[in-house]
Amino acid sequence: MVSASRSQEGSGPIRIGMVGGGQGAFIGAVHRIASRIDGEFQLVAGALSSDPKRAAASAAELGIEADRSYPSFAAMAKAEAKRVDGIEAVAIVTPNHVHWPAAKAFLEAGIHVICDKPLTSTLADAKKLAALVKKSGKLFVLTHNYTGYPMVRQAREMVQSGKLGNIRLVHAEYPQDWLTNDLEKTGQKQASWRTDPKQSGAGGATGDIGTHAYNLARFVSGLELDALSADLDAFVKGRRVDDNAHIMLRFKKKGAAPAAKGMIWASQVAPGNENALKLRIYGEKGGLEWEQEHPNHLWYTPFGEEKRLITRGGAGAGDAAARVSRVPPGHPEGYLEGFANIYAEAARAIRAARPKSGKLDKNVIFPTAADGVEGVAFVDACVKSAKANAKWTKLAL
Repeated sequence: MVSASRSQEGSGPIRIGMVGGGQGAFIGAVHRIASRIDGEFQLVAGALSSDPKRAAASAAELGIEADRSYPSFAAMAKAEAKRVDGIEAVAIVTPNHVHWPAAKAFLEAGIHVICDKPLTSTLADAKKLAALVKKSGKLFVLTHNYTGYPMVRQAREMVQSGKLGNIRLVHAEYPQDWLTNDLEKTGQKQASWRTDPKQSGAGGATGDIGTHAYNLARFVSGLELDALSADLDAFVKGRRVDDNAHIMLRFKKKGAAPAAKGMIWASQVAPGNENALKLRIYGEKGGLEWEQEHPNHLWYTPFGEEKRLITRGGAGAGDAAARVSRVPPGHPEGYLEGFANIYAEAARAIRAARPKSGKLDKNVIFPTAADGVEGVAFVDACVKSAKANAKWTKLAL
């Protein structure tokens, strides 16, 4: 229960806590940088590690007061909810299996949640979490950071405005090479938990990066999935989760146009690829191509005409891209800024949710618990399809 005297007002930074993200963690640092870029958040509390000594040391390094470094997320949620200066939001940056219990603790304490993807490690937990979000009335923001890139917003705006006409084909891929060998057997932290189904969930590459490709395809195209057919492999001997996925997609029919089709390739065993997320969308009037490793460029080809390069902030870029851009064209914005845009949107939503605040700007966009459930259902359907020899499978939403 939230203390009646707990302060949520003021024009200063939003007080935020963090679960996970202590010494040796990658994604926690990314979230902290992203939350600070626009000065919207101040980190004041944390349960930064399941190891109390590491948690305390991590908090000291980050300037968190000793009495606000907690040994567990449960203790943190309980204590912060009682403080007049308690946190207004929490960032959950742990391995997947901790997302559900940690989010539950903070939502029940009346604290908004910003959570790394995927939503949870199992579909059952994802559905329970979405139901709790609705019941709590609190905000839940899922950090599918690629939806924050300016040229991704540009592509979405172009699709919505009809520049491509009826969509026919949606192709997304996300190849990496960092798990080409059995890195998890060396004790490397990121490899260890991401290839452990008890921590990551049933999907390996499918859950880790396939969910990004699927979310991006859905976000930009606006299409809804009807069914998928998945061929999953664990090429590295002894690996317990997939490290490569080929997935065919059938989207739901929209209007009189034929139903669109799609493909996703997600791999962590493709030498020569680092973070090569790419999206291609083709309609009856033209096509779009975007690559994460060249995020400030969007290629647009009207059918029968020359290919055109739209740059972030350049000629042809619209309002959707402009509202999430920070620097003049030619200065690159990328991964950290994409994350920061999700945090900036979260800040706008948190401030709008305060008592006596105005309505939330209709242009504010961020992934929600509903998007998270769909992402976990996508992984679940891929695993089921692969076990049934790539049988066409619908999402169990």
